[in-house]
Amino acid sequence: MNDKPALDLAHPVDLYVGARLRIRRKVMGLSQTQVADALGITFQQIQKYERGANRISASKLYDAARLLQAPVSYFFEGLDETDGGSDDGFAQRMTEFVSTSEGLELAALFPRIDDRRLRRRVVDLVRAMVEDELP
Repeated sequence: MNDKPALDLAHPVDLYVGARLRIRRKVMGLSQTQVADALGITFQQIQKYERGANRISASKLYDAARLLQAPVSYFFEGLDETDGGSDDGFAQRMTEFVSTSEGLELAALFPRIDDRRLRRRVVDLVRAMVEDELP
């Protein structure tokens, strides 16, 4: 029997797709129950999808994309930046980020900043804050 947590066993692509599902659901202001009901599944299944514990079938991903008014490609955008899903920890960090209310709020607000230089300054500020905290 394997005692590892589900996140340690999940494929990085499943983690990434699940995180994107969670972000989009939250941005649209939908609960897990609302999405589950619309897709004909349980909210527990949505939880498993969002954690990457269960893979989303192609048909459910298609249905979710339609419900969330996003192209299917949305769920994979930026994935190539993680080296095709190799486990470099990106998917894990993404999942952890959207698991917090602050992360979700940042994920919803950041794309609304139209000025590219201002977005860059926000990233630089956060990077400086993180570097100040490193031992």
